[in-house]
Amino acid sequence: MNNVASDTVTRERGVERVLAGQAVMDGAGVKINRVVTQPLQRRLDPFLMLDNFASGEANDYIAGFPSHPHRGFETVTYMLEGRMRHRDSAGNEGLLTNGGVQWMTAGRGVIHSEMPEQQEGRMEGFQLWLNLPARNKLREPWYRDFNGDELPRFVTAAGVQVKVIAGSSHGVAGAVQREVTEPIYLDVEVPAGASFSQVLPPGHNAFVFVYRGLVRVGDKDVAAGRMAILANTEGADGINVHALDASRFILVAGKPLNEPIAQYGPFVMNTQAEVFQAVEDFRSGKLGEETHA
Repeated sequence: MNNVASDTVTRERGVERVLAGQAVMDGAGVKINRVVTQPLQRRLDPFLMLDNFASGEANDYIAGFPSHPHRGFETVTYMLEGRMRHRDSAGNEGLLTNGGVQWMTAGRGVIHSEMPEQQEGRMEGFQLWLNLPARNKLREPWYRDFNGDELPRFVTAAGVQVKVIAGSSHGVAGAVQREVTEPIYLDVEVPAGASFSQVLPPGHNAFVFVYRGLVRVGDKDVAAGRMAILANTEGADGINVHALDASRFILVAGKPLNEPIAQYGPFVMNTQAEVFQAVEDFRSGKLGEETHA
């Protein structure tokens, strides 16, 4: 698909800072690069966390993520390579494979598992946590799997390949839209020497995470494994990214909720009392019971 509208950026955002992620272990011992960490939640509101997992060593991922709860936010899992099986307390089950996306709204509560369906080979992808507004934190859970070929995509005249997971880009609507947080989530592959422009609403917090190659955003070079937090430059209407090498990156942006964030592990609410209630509901077996199939 080459006939796409052009995103013209008249004043670009700069880069506020470039950060590396933190090496952590999660689930039953899965090695992860945690890119968006808890101290960045206010700055990158409405995004709570971004994990990048990438390994060809089965021992780094084989234990997976056995059953665990969530309440109060959405999870977006994007699998670049590998096979992961999802099961949850609402009766949903799906297999996430190369290029696919799993979007889950935990709402009032879901208990789910994410387990590898491979004994060898490479597993690589991302999991993004997107906050829910206070009025929607106890909404009915929702779940949807998208195969790689179901995700809208386009190619620019410069040969840039773009997959639109959420929001829109160059007139192409993504697979998922959200009214309150208005997230934009793109996977962008840029040939060496080419550039990509993306219009961004002025109020959105935004970041770029590079996972292949080397790009320049504004006057800053951003290498693979690094995240660039975009400045909220007054009057800016988007960003320009120039690939110094053949590169791939995700671009994520969203409208901040500007609400209190109270988190305890997999529960993200607005007050400590609500978090305590979530913990109690989980301990008493009530957290996922309304959604049992």
